[in-house]
Amino acid sequence: MENVFYLLIPELIVGVLGLLLLVLGLLVPKSETKGFGLLALSGLVIVFLSTILYQGQTAEFLGGMYVIDPFATFFKQLVLIAAFLVVLASLEYVGKLGYHFSEYYSCLAFIVLGMMMMVSAGDLITFYVGLELMTLTFVILTAFEKKKAVGTEAGLKYLILGGMSSAVLLYGLSLLYGATGTTIIKDMVGIISDNGIQSILVLGMVFALSGFAFKISAVPFHMWSPDIYEGAPTPITAFLAVASKAAAFAVFVRIFITALPDLAHLWIVIVTVLAVLTMILGNLVAIPQTNIKRMLAYSSIAQAGYILLGLIAFSELGITALLFYSMAYVFANVGAFAVVIAFYNKVGSDQIKDYSGLARRSPLLAAVMFVCLISLAGLPPTAGFAGKLLLFTAVIEQGYVWLAFIGILMSMVSVYYYLIVVKHMYLGKAEEGAQPVTISVSLKTALVICLTATIFLGLYWTPLLNLALQAAQSLF
Repeated sequence: MENVFYLLIPELIVGVLGLLLLVLGLLVPKSETKGFGLLALSGLVIVFLSTILYQGQTAEFLGGMYVIDPFATFFKQLVLIAAFLVVLASLEYVGKLGYHFSEYYSCLAFIVLGMMMMVSAGDLITFYVGLELMTLTFVILTAFEKKKAVGTEAGLKYLILGGMSSAVLLYGLSLLYGATGTTIIKDMVGIISDNGIQSILVLGMVFALSGFAFKISAVPFHMWSPDIYEGAPTPITAFLAVASKAAAFAVFVRIFITALPDLAHLWIVIVTVLAVLTMILGNLVAIPQTNIKRMLAYSSIAQAGYILLGLIAFSELGITALLFYSMAYVFANVGAFAVVIAFYNKVGSDQIKDYSGLARRSPLLAAVMFVCLISLAGLPPTAGFAGKLLLFTAVIEQGYVWLAFIGILMSMVSVYYYLIVVKHMYLGKAEEGAQPVTISVSLKTALVICLTATIFLGLYWTPLLNLALQAAQSLF
């Protein structure tokens, strides 16, 4: 029992934190509920520190149903960092809503718990339980602004489309179980090698791949992203675009690298097509967008295409690049959305044209947005440049030079629409009488962390690269 407790310390703390926030919401007077955000922040810091207890260790629980390895630990820490930044960015935003403080932060805790279960899942059932915990809680937070019709619409769309994709994914997982007779991911590869490639196995792979493609917003399974990203509360949009995508990628990689390497000649072709379509459509459709949340939504779709390159490479370097870029993406994307949150809190607009003159109204907001956007575009000296360099190098080493060329070309396209925002901020003129954009301490902290991390990891990326390499090696 001692070993079991040791393995599950982070998950237990997150579960207790979520329940504690929910119960305190019933007991604490409404006038004293603003401390819930600080409690959530403290809890997330404690959970992050607890993951360091087994940094670099490998262990299994319940006969392989739950796995602790450097790969899972890396993604848990990624999710916790994203959650910490989102809570920091949420404090002022949620305070203005004036209701349900505890439920908001409790739901965030349960989402983190679901993601942690997903990335440590050693079998298909555990993964699916974590997935549903994450998805259903995200539905609640997507429609959290009950007075906004667009938020309710986004929540309903996410519920319907998320349920449909989960059904497709579950059907695929069921076929994989039917073909192998086991739900333990690491045991599947041996059974597949013994039995050979069967039609039911290929069908299960296709359905499972389709379900994962929806979760990561890969084209043509991306239809839910723009409307839901626009309608959801902006902090939840940031969390949805970053952490849920990272958790889905973690399971995607674990299942296809660990269980289905014998089918690599089939799924690599499909994933390559998805990656190309995702990079091209995501970037091209982002160009005419006038709402910055929709622009970032299509940008997020394109980023999924770049991250898929690491899986296509099917190598240690490819998975290392995937992990590195996922972490860099957290700071760049959350930083950009944090600027959107701060601007919306003051101005009440998400239109790109209203960002005109932002550099004079708030130099910090403009600087953070500029650095985060050029990181998403993959320009030096940011973490995004280092991540894309690793991704393109990985696919070139495997002979996919043309794929790297498409990625570089689409990155150049993304520079165009990112610079439209920069042009408005630095060259545009603010409306007469426009006031300086004030930023709360918590939001300013999140902005500074994202700005610093994006530049630091672009200049000195060895520590993160070593962690990503250690995590990738645990899969091979």
